[in-house]
Amino acid sequence: MVVWCPDWPVVASGVAGPVAVIHANRVVVASAEARAEGVRVGQRRRQAEAACPGLSIVGRDEDRDARAFEPLVAAVAGFCPTVEVIRPGLCAFSARGPARYFGGEESLARQVTEAVDAATVAASGTRGEGCRVGVADGPFAGTLAARRGRIVPPGATAEFLAPLSVKELGRPELADLLERLGVRTLGRLAALPAPQVLSRFGWEGAAVHRLARGMDERPLDARRPPEDLSVEDELDPPVERVDTAAFVAKALADRLYAGLVDGGWRCTLVRIEAESEHGESLSRTWRHDGTFSAATLAERVRWQLDGWLTGPSRPTAGLTKLRLVPEEMVVDHGTQLGFWGGMAEADRQAARVLARVQSMIGPDGVLTAVLDGGRSPIERATLVPWGDQRTPRRRPELPWPGRIPPPAPALTSAPSASVALEDSRGRPVVVNGRAEPSGAPATLRPDRGSELSVSGWSAPWPCQERWWDPDGHRRRAWMQVTVDDGRAFLLAAEGGCWWVEAVYD
Repeated sequence: MVVWCPDWPVVASGVAGPVAVIHANRVVVASAEARAEGVRVGQRRRQAEAACPGLSIVGRDEDRDARAFEPLVAAVAGFCPTVEVIRPGLCAFSARGPARYFGGEESLARQVTEAVDAATVAASGTRGEGCRVGVADGPFAGTLAARRGRIVPPGATAEFLAPLSVKELGRPELADLLERLGVRTLGRLAALPAPQVLSRFGWEGAAVHRLARGMDERPLDARRPPEDLSVEDELDPPVERVDTAAFVAKALADRLYAGLVDGGWRCTLVRIEAESEHGESLSRTWRHDGTFSAATLAERVRWQLDGWLTGPSRPTAGLTKLRLVPEEMVVDHGTQLGFWGGMAEADRQAARVLARVQSMIGPDGVLTAVLDGGRSPIERATLVPWGDQRTPRRRPELPWPGRIPPPAPALTSAPSASVALEDSRGRPVVVNGRAEPSGAPATLRPDRGSELSVSGWSAPWPCQERWWDPDGHRRRAWMQVTVDDGRAFLLAAEGGCWWVEAVYD
């Protein structure tokens, strides 16, 4: 059984009306009211505000989302104590035993929905769209069933998945390729022979083929650890402050991670347990999309402690014990070492420093760049929190027609800075529908700064993206210019204005 709270970051913010959650100047979540006005995930902030003038902007805050989700998980734990938190807003548990106790799956789903909706109102002051509950044979199918409020009978998962689009796999590039090959539904994908799918699409294709057939998406080599790798610590005196408990949790996370490394394991699922001075027992399970590092493990424990110690259902006394239990393990097949012998220790020291800084200023305070797919330099540089999986959102190896040619600029400007580009007579230079400039550029005037004389410029070239999508359609033209002080700029003409996309070294 999967419990899903739609648009959870919006609900956790407690802001009513049309709301958009922004990260890296793009919309990552939008409320139903905002979507009705034309706000879409992936839009830039200015595009979202133009589509919905009364839009409320909220920054992404994973600590807030996890902390606000804890009362809802506690409500679900009243039906089954072993609740697995997949991410804030989405959790799952085994439904077989609880369904027998609470009068069947439909009765259990109804009671869980009522309990979670009541906890949502109590925790955030707003109900949102209300939670949705789904039941299926595996977590992937259960999540899709929750989005539709369906209870799939045992053994009927493949039949339930068959008419759904391959876009439900959550892999846009692969889904686009499958659709162009005529495989538009999960049923069509499941009907393909497994060896041919593996040969054509590799291990990623084999994984989605299993999902389309209704098979569990969990790794086949996941297992219980052969020995007790759990770690715990006594808290004396009892701890009531989050920062004090998080300090102990950081040491436990380092100990657990060291034990995993020594045993050749990686952890994908960890259970966090705590006991209070009055004998209250707290327990919650967290999953990571990749595998836990010491930093990400300490981060999840801090989130959970924040939810326990500051939430409405906090214990009546301070915590006296904290315990971390690895629930699901996979074999660590190793990683490539650094070329120079001393680099491995330097990398570990740098990782410890970055994890320490991240624990002080939050997960989004320490970011690392990932080369992504796209056409402009800004699109090709994706920032991900330190410790998270460095996976590009779009495939950088694709052709990407219209992409900026090499050499790559040294600096990108995010958000883009507007400039005025004028000819020798002081008239604005505009680009027509054929990407022809109205005159030869002579001066470049930033919003802030002195006027620059243009010493050279390239012919503009157009780029039209997603011409088939009325909401995502984008048309612009790029131009490279050099100025008298030796600098070179990449300019973009869009919406009647010029923008500085990047600066060449």
